Amino acid sequence: MGEWPRLRVADWAGTRDTLHLWTQIVGKVRMAHAPAANHWWHVTLYPSARGLTTSAVPHAGGVFELEFDFLEHVLHARTSDGAARRISLEPRTVADFYAEVIGTLDEFGVPTSIHAVPNEVDPAIPFAEDHVHQSYDGDAARLFWRQLLQADRVMSRVRSDFYGKASPVHFFWGAMDLAYTRFSGRVAPQHPGGAPNCPPSVMHEAYSRELASCGFWPGGGEEGAFYAYAYPEPPGYAEVTLPGTARYDRGLGEFLLPYEEVANAADPEETLAGFLRAAFAAAADKGDWPER
Repeated sequence: MGEWPRLRVADWAGTRDTLHLWTQIVGKVRMAHAPAANHWWHVTLYPSARGLTTSAVPHAGGVFELEFDFLEHVLHARTSDGAARRISLEPRTVADFYAEVIGTLDEFGVPTSIHAVPNEVDPAIPFAEDHVHQSYDGDAARLFWRQLLQADRVMSRVRSDFYGKASPVHFFWGAMDLAYTRFSGRVAPQHPGGAPNCPPSVMHEAYSRELASCGFWPGGGEEGAFYAYAYPEPPGYAEVTLPGTARYDRGLGEFLLPYEEVANAADPEETLAGFLRAAFAAAADKGDWPER
């Protein structure tokens, strides 16, 4: 598994917030062109060998790809007809980054119109007007990506345990988290919504079926946290005892396991896998899932 990178959230808060908004821009570009998929699976990014990628996205003339490269600190823009551009990742405003991304796509013959306001953050400054967020620490961005790679590796291993409907392991730019979700196969009650600057209809689609989800995000602990939750939450789920120091946060409605607890463990991979498996088992048992 190699080293589990250490990155205190407080040490890269400015870069984290700027990078979060840059990923929203790139994710919204993918959403504008990719065929719709249930639960918004068509809008996500994916960990790659160099950073985060849209994967190949169709457009009228072929396909294109946008990839954050946290080794060279550029956003690669490429098309299937050979066009390529490197957009620098450096201290620069969200407005500047947004203008260059959209301008590059126009030059490539991939005109793109997005809802150019961030979701799930407050305040939500329109991208073209955001001259506030402009931090970029390349070392921190690289460490975060390597955290994602470790999380992806273990989550993908746990994913293979389940034979029912399950999502890919993918990066949701709304909350800046790497997530994996299992489904019981049953319809869920309509989600009440409530995410900041996010239409309730988004949550209605995302949570249209009964599910249990896990993931990692750069919050919830000194170095980020792994989480697990179920929707709708079955009776008794919050009282389940999970391995190690995992605790249920009633404000969030999730179990949390701080990243640093995993990284400090004698066997980080087994520590994380044990937490994820126990959380999924709790959701299935307490919810009486037909698929286990």
